[in-house]
Amino acid sequence: MKVLLRNPKREVDVPGPLRVSALLERLAVNRESVLVIKGDTLVTGDAVLADADTVEVRPVISGGA
Repeated sequence: MKVLLRNPKREVDVPGPLRVSALLERLAVNRESVLVIKGDTLVTGDAVLADADTVEVRPVISGGA
């Protein structure tokens, strides 16, 4: 699968199928600090990603007044 990572911006290929939690572990990314998006859908840690999928891993940003 194609994984688009932000901060720093990069693209990596990872063989699937793979659960989101296993993908993040393989990439050494803290699950609590990112959102994983497939298409227009936010996916959970137990979702299974196929080899043909493209996902984006975005850092969680908080803010407010």
